[in-house]
Amino acid sequence: MFLVDMPYLSDFFKRTVRDNQIPVVGSKIAGELGLCDGTLIISEERAMAMARETTNLPIYTTSENAIGWISKHLAFSTLPDKIELFKNKLKFRQLTKSIFPDFYFREVLVTDLAEVVFAEIPLPFIIKPTVGFFSMGVYKIANHEEWLLAISSITAEIEQVKDLYPEEVLDTSSFLIEQCIDGAEFAIDAYFDGKGEPVILGIFNHTFVFANAVSNEVYTSSKEIIETNLAEFTAFAGEIGKLAGVKNFPVHIELRREADGTLLPIEVNPMRFGGWCTTADLSFFAYGFNPYLYFYRQRKPDWPELLKGKEGKLFSIIILDNSTGIAVEQIESFDYEKLLSMFAKPLELREIDYRQYPVFGILFTETCADNFVELKNILDSDLHEFITTKGI
Repeated sequence: MFLVDMPYLSDFFKRTVRDNQIPVVGSKIAGELGLCDGTLIISEERAMAMARETTNLPIYTTSENAIGWISKHLAFSTLPDKIELFKNKLKFRQLTKSIFPDFYFREVLVTDLAEVVFAEIPLPFIIKPTVGFFSMGVYKIANHEEWLLAISSITAEIEQVKDLYPEEVLDTSSFLIEQCIDGAEFAIDAYFDGKGEPVILGIFNHTFVFANAVSNEVYTSSKEIIETNLAEFTAFAGEIGKLAGVKNFPVHIELRREADGTLLPIEVNPMRFGGWCTTADLSFFAYGFNPYLYFYRQRKPDWPELLKGKEGKLFSIIILDNSTGIAVEQIESFDYEKLLSMFAKPLELREIDYRQYPVFGILFTETCADNFVELKNILDSDLHEFITTKGI
């Protein structure tokens, strides 16, 4: 069964659950998300009964906001504890310590940040909410000046986002300080099947605009990216899955490959693929298979067949963060048509209410590999050229 929740459902997802009669839990929020007529809606009571009747029932959530529903209604199962192993970044580091014994990490309460002895922390390091989402509150620190600035910024950001997500999704009461992981960054959509074996549904390279960036910018998939990393990433996911003991369990894994080839996990997001219906939808746009349906039906992609004819093509998700430096109250409009004109083959544009969320939109594109400049241009932009401010 599937659980839907704020902040966003794509039309592709809505059609998927309707056309394939995938049971969707009829929570209060489900009725407010514009599901298609004909969608198979089951009661919360029926959903709870299904979970009692079936061990390791396959459950997918479109948003980590739905984790709160699972914690409340499926507390009789082992699922909330399995989710917590991944959602809580401290517990995840403790879980994987046997694989990465030398990895540095520590937890600090937000109220104690100013009391941290900076000299005791190996540089550079990352600080992020122990329970977090969407790169909110994540900072890379290389010196004491950046540390002081981060403490100030964290305080301001907590105030900005405190009402956007439930505590199960974003809890800013404590932060995790951990060593910085360098190297190429990747994201993986996957699930662990009924036997606990990993199935990779998508691999994406995360491209940054500058070296110390931690915000979302561009995620790109291609034939080369998948073929180069599929076997290694499958084995990597398998190690983590065995430690957690999960089955019929979807995940979105973020990791880096360091210069010596070592793979280190950044985090594993439970019960979903990429947030806001992004990476799974892109896999459909790019390769023609439906990751939501593959998880529901426990199917494995035939990657050699799916990648035929995809040579020299880059398929990207572009997250249009509000990086203008201009307060949202001063922004009159965003020129989406001008944005689209910068790309040879835009696949889909999702306009986001930037007054509610710190994102102008999400753009899916297909780019020729020899025309990477169109992706570089958006990476280099602070998006200032697309906005009109009030009074102008």
